[in-house]
Amino acid sequence: MKIKQATAADLTVVATLFNDYRQFYEQKSDLEAAEALILARMEKKESVIYVAMEDERPLGFVQLYPTFSSVGMQRAFILNDLFVAQDARKQGVAHALIEQCYSYCEENNARYITLETAETNISAQKLYEKMDMEMDLSVRHYSKYF
Repeated sequence: MKIKQATAADLTVVATLFNDYRQFYEQKSDLEAAEALILARMEKKESVIYVAMEDERPLGFVQLYPTFSSVGMQRAFILNDLFVAQDARKQGVAHALIEQCYSYCEENNARYITLETAETNISAQKLYEKMDMEMDLSVRHYSKYF
């Protein structure tokens, strides 16, 4: 398995994985929109995307969005999207992608990396805890959806 930072040359591979990711979350398939979204993130340098490959076979991807810690006066990252293809699960792909994110964050002097997951996503929670992430019970996150 090889993990690399995605470029425009990887657009079709990443967009396909992203479309599959959205379908996993019960969204309608829309490969054209997925490709447009990923291309815009790449062109505007609004996210960092890594893709895991085995030879020519895409295994999964992860997408980090930059933010900032005002208190810490440092960059921080949101691990917003993580997806492993169905036939590549339980092979360490997600672990390797997260490790790549950790390395990127350390190289960029980030204060932290954060993510959210569904209360019911027990397998993901176990992985995050295994990788030394902690659930922060000292804060509450509020959202308003439009």
